[in-house]
Parts: sequence; C-alpha cells; structure tokens
Amino acid sequence: MRSCLVLAVATLLTSSLTADAPKGFEPLFNGKDLSGWKATGDMKVWGVEDGILYVKGGGGGWLMTEKQYADYELRLEFKMPKMGNSGVGLRAPLQGDPAYQGMEIQLLDDDNWKDQKLRPVQQTGSIYDVVPAAKIVTKPHGQWNAMRIVAKGREILIELNGTKLVDADLDRYKEHAKRHPGIMRKTGHIGLQSYNFKVEFKNIYLKPL
Repeated sequence: MRSCLVLAVATLLTSSLTADAPKGFEPLFNGKDLSGWKATGDMKVWGVEDGILYVKGGGGGWLMTEKQYADYELRLEFKMPKMGNSGVGLRAPLQGDPAYQGMEIQLLDDDNWKDQKLRPVQQTGSIYDVVPAAKIVTKPHGQWNAMRIVAKGREILIELNGTKLVDADLDRYKEHAKRHPGIMRKTGHIGLQSYNFKVEFKNIYLKPL
C-alpha cells in the first residue's frame, strides 16, 4: 500500500509540473530525472530532488539539452547560494565552452560579488562578456529568481524578475565574434553551468518561435 501511495504522489507531482506549463510551452525538465539532458563534465555533479534540478558544485561542466533549438522563449527559475555562480547557455554546440562557442546568460549572487570588481558584462542577466545587463535585480541568495529569455533571429531579450535587462541586436556586437563566435550561431543546445557551489533550477519551459 505504501509503495502505491508513493507512486501516486510521484505521478501527481510529474503531471502537475506538465500541467502547470504556460500555454504553448513544453517542459524541458520533467521534475523527476535528467531525461533529455547530458553533461559535458561529471554527470554525478548533477541531480534531481523534490522536483528541483540542482548542481552540487564544480566539475559538472555544462548540463546540455539533447535537442537543439533555434528561436524560442525560455523560462526558468533559479536559486543561488552565497557567492554562487552559474549560467544559461544558448545556441551552444556540445564541444567547447558555451560561454564562447554559444552564448552564456550570466547567473550570479550579485550582492556578494560586488566587491570582486566585476564588469557590467559579468552581472546576472548579461550576455557574458558581450552585452551588459541594464541593472542588478537579483534577489538575495537563497531566494528564487524568475528569468525569461527570448532568442529570435539576431534579437536577444532577457528579463529577470519582471525587469528587462537586455534587448540586443547581436549584429551590433559583431566585433565580439572573434572571441565569442557563438553569437553568430543560429541554433544549438540549451545548457546550465556547473561552476562553484550548489545552484538549483525549476520550472524550465520552452516555446518554439
């Protein structure tokens, strides 16, 4: 009887995750395992618990979607620890660093990195090392943040907690293409970065455009 109850609860949790997807979106994370994802580093660094996708710390490389995507709207929530650092990879190949061979949208515990003399292109919501975020609106570490990313052709829009941080035409940043050839890519994988401490993710949804 206990095993049946556990199975029923697990099924309800998974179905609710799918049912809660915004209209027109599909879940990239099923809430129970890492199906549809593979790591470029140590897969053991990545895991799932209570419907949350997490990375324990460094050594996991990037967790990449098995599928590739071109134009889309991506929504996700993330929670940073103190001094946490991570990123969301866009249009990235499976080889090389998505921060350069694709695009990395920076995720950071900005409050506790302020004294590290970071440049604006290293703050949360920036296209790392290419387009700076307009401001810092990250919630204090330990709280959930909601990010919305729209990649449509050469246009990249990034919003965090309801505030627009980037609205960029990548053609205006072609001078960065030598160091960041990924900004010229039209399609690729979506990824999550393993960098230092434990970072959590949930409600990862995508709508093709």
